Amino acid sequence: MATRLCVLLLISLLATGCSMFRRDKAPDSDEPELVVSGRSGQTQVIDPEVERREITVPKVDTEDFEVGAFAGYMSVEDFGANPVIGATFAYHITEKWFIEAGVGTTDTEETSFEVLSGGAQLLSDSERRLTYYNLSMGYNVLPGEAFTGKRRAFTQSLYLIAGLGSTEFGGDDHFTVNFGLGYTLLPKDWFAVRFDFRNHMFDSELIGVKKTTNNLEFTLGVTFFF
Repeated sequence: MATRLCVLLLISLLATGCSMFRRDKAPDSDEPELVVSGRSGQTQVIDPEVERREITVPKVDTEDFEVGAFAGYMSVEDFGANPVIGATFAYHITEKWFIEAGVGTTDTEETSFEVLSGGAQLLSDSERRLTYYNLSMGYNVLPGEAFTGKRRAFTQSLYLIAGLGSTEFGGDDHFTVNFGLGYTLLPKDWFAVRFDFRNHMFDSELIGVKKTTNNLEFTLGVTFFF
């Protein structure tokens, strides 16, 4: 009797082990299957739908030379503020650095002494014309874009500039130092609009006292690249 019970218990244990072995090898069909990359027959879980955006690459001219003209006002110390006109020619060494040659001219007014004296003239009519020539180095400190609306942008830049030159005024030539800053806006890749502010400094003793004069200039100009 005991032998029969042992045999039945052994058969029961073997049957239990076989059923567990089958469960490990063949999982329940209700459980999700593991998708392995590279096996045939797999389905793509996520189907990305990316809307491609059309990009227009801007055409920027590679010309390094720039020529332009300007007009504005120049305040000559002791001789009033008067219209000034001139021209510039520049060579762009890199995107940051450029060299500029410039010339400008203005006719000055009488000094307060001449007005109050009732006839005393410090300068003749030809000597009242101020003409300067300079060679300057410029540096674009903030190049970027200016946006007008959502779909239109213009190239722009804020620049610093300084240089040396000569000023003809009062019948004499004066060694001149100029420095200032400006703003450039390019509506087209070959055409630019410039706003410029500079100080032209030179020594003068036209009113009887030798001193360093500060002559401020505000101009608006247009330039062309070629």
